[in-house]
Amino acid sequence: MITSRLLVYVAVLVLSVYEHAVKLPNATLVPVSHEEALAVMNQNLDRWTGRAITSAANQGAHIIRETIYPYLEDIPDPGVNWIPCNNPKRFGYTPVQERLSCLAKDNSIYVVANIGDKKPCNASDSQCPLDGRYQYNTDVVFDSQGKNWWHHNLFMGENQFNVPKKPEVVTFDTIFGRFGVFTCFDILFYDPAVTLVKDFHVDTIVFPTAWMNVLPHLSAIQFHSAWAMGMGVNFLASNIHHPSKRMTGSGIYAPDSPRAFHYDMKTKEGKLLLSQLDSYTHHPIVVNWTSYASGIKAFPTENQEFTGTAFFDEFTFLELTRVTGNYTVCQKKLCCHLSYKMSEKRTDEVYALGAFDGLHVVEGRYYLQICTLLKCKTAHVHTCGGAVETASTRFDMFSLSGTFGTQYVFPEVLLSETQLAPGEFQVSSDGRLFSMKPLSGPLLTVTLFGRIYEKDQTLKASSDPRSQVPGVMLLVIIPIVCSLSW
Repeated sequence: MITSRLLVYVAVLVLSVYEHAVKLPNATLVPVSHEEALAVMNQNLDRWTGRAITSAANQGAHIIRETIYPYLEDIPDPGVNWIPCNNPKRFGYTPVQERLSCLAKDNSIYVVANIGDKKPCNASDSQCPLDGRYQYNTDVVFDSQGKNWWHHNLFMGENQFNVPKKPEVVTFDTIFGRFGVFTCFDILFYDPAVTLVKDFHVDTIVFPTAWMNVLPHLSAIQFHSAWAMGMGVNFLASNIHHPSKRMTGSGIYAPDSPRAFHYDMKTKEGKLLLSQLDSYTHHPIVVNWTSYASGIKAFPTENQEFTGTAFFDEFTFLELTRVTGNYTVCQKKLCCHLSYKMSEKRTDEVYALGAFDGLHVVEGRYYLQICTLLKCKTAHVHTCGGAVETASTRFDMFSLSGTFGTQYVFPEVLLSETQLAPGEFQVSSDGRLFSMKPLSGPLLTVTLFGRIYEKDQTLKASSDPRSQVPGVMLLVIIPIVCSLSW
């Protein structure tokens, strides 16, 4: 029996993540009927249940999570003792919640879904939109009872949703440890992402998302695995599979290394991932991210610095001109140190060491400190920072560090064809990201991605919630998208 607090934990659990090849509704300027919307939702659920739930349950999976694009239902407060499968009409017409609840119950499995919520309001509420309802992007957890959380950090283009007045931080305790839930853009912010780890001591994050890959630093498998390592928790990421929208990349990530991941821009098929994980009690390794870098002198160089743009941020770069070397590049208070050795120095590929210390202001506002070794898009340095997916140069070793002004740094290593390098690198207690052996594939990026949350400027949705009505009216034809894009 699962209760709110458990004293006994299972040592190993089987986890399943499904990257769903979503069926989108046909484009229309006229809102469709609820019956038409439900038909699309059921087609997605049919795909999901046939290919994922049964397979995962048969292979011993305890938790499966999924991102779906449904339309709105009234989702009751998670404190209400309600199992939709047993009493589906208690809170009105809720066929999607009923079906998800029955899937969880019938398969003895946990289900996490990202769905749309609606809450009526009236003129006594000064912030009530003109159409008389709030709309929320909501994560729902189904076990013996559902819990929901109102999505807080709305991404650019999510103006079809309202920001909740009091966003919830959701955890749920199981025999496998304590789980926390957040979605999409929230991973870039302190609240709720860091709060769940620091204040609520979760062991595992469940992360349904519709993530649009952005290189060089924010592809899904790259950043999500880095967040797991940087925060010292398990991380279950389920992305939508929609290559034409650059959406792919799901994984099961442990704090020390990815256990399973999937990235596929070539096919239209979904993918079920299964892996065993230790029931992880949160004991993060303490890293002083500035210790090593602040204790050494800048490496001398005759190379001239230049600037380049990565995801709209202006980096200071130095070209790596030799097959082996040591370089330092600085921007504002951040200095990045790199030692490296290539297998060979190719004439058709250019690599650079870059530093960025500033406020990112496109598609969100958040303060970054980034040290990065990356392959430039072409053999010309003016393309450094541009998105590139393939490389030929292999590195025998690297060591990257920086004088970060934050404890929140996320280490990334990404290989050619957007692949991870599990077991090939680690982070030392003095803040170095270094290779443990020659990399198994050509290198795209090695990055220390730092966040200084206290320097963020508050994300501002429309100051007048009534102005969000046009977005609300289009909800039935626009899927829930919380992606990063150029």
